[in-house]
Amino acid sequence: MDFNATLQVSQMIVNELTGSAFVHKMQGLLFKSQGFEKLGQKYLDHYTEEMEWVEKYTNRMLDLGCVPEVKVHNETKLIEDPKAYIEADLKLQREGVESLYKIMPTLSCDPTTYDITKAYLLDEEEDLYWDEEQLDMIEKIGIQNWLMRQM
Repeated sequence: MDFNATLQVSQMIVNELTGSAFVHKMQGLLFKSQGFEKLGQKYLDHYTEEMEWVEKYTNRMLDLGCVPEVKVHNETKLIEDPKAYIEADLKLQREGVESLYKIMPTLSCDPTTYDITKAYLLDEEEDLYWDEEQLDMIEKIGIQNWLMRQM
């Protein structure tokens, strides 16, 4: 069986996810430093969760006899305003979920990676819904009330 597509998809996910996970960690530290303990911890936990996905994809690549490449990502500026960050994250989540849906057929000949990616896609959809819920909550109760809940 030819696993080239699996390896390409897995490598792409590892590279993209490693970068976004690190941004989540840094955002979490920033939010905590601003006094938003709950919001900061949410993103620190999110970092850990995303790195677990990186491990799963890395292990799959190693199982298939491929040594993953480590690629450095472009510079990203942290966003100090929590609402602005969630808006930016929502945009990225939507793009990521859409990309995952598009690559699923590529993995149909590799049930193991397909199942990993299906579970990862469900997790990413939950993250997207969380962003949407937070912005909806801000709209309903106001930014100041929402920020108080994040302390």
